[in-house]
Amino acid sequence: MQQRAATGYDTDFALWVEDQVAALRAGCLGDLDVTNLVEELESLTKRDRNEVLSRLTVVAVHFLKLTYQPEKASRSWRNTIRVQSREIRKVLADSPSLRRER
Repeated sequence: MQQRAATGYDTDFALWVEDQVAALRAGCLGDLDVTNLVEELESLTKRDRNEVLSRLTVVAVHFLKLTYQPEKASRSWRNTIRVQSREIRKVLADSPSLRRER
């Protein structure tokens, strides 16, 4: 399975994931593609961290626009702040440790 998993990672990601799940469920730890599993797990946290940062940036920009261009304020700016804030809360609900990020 190791050869198929290592190859699948680069050629068929879905198949690679299925193989990794099957190996984990079967307790066949020696069949795991540890290097790529570690990389994928780390990327999940990076993805969430980047999503929060991106959404915070959008909120900050819209707050600045509301503060420094009140004459141009629109409902869409406020809606954007509301939607982005809600999405940030969802990510943080799933990964509360990201609240510690700076």
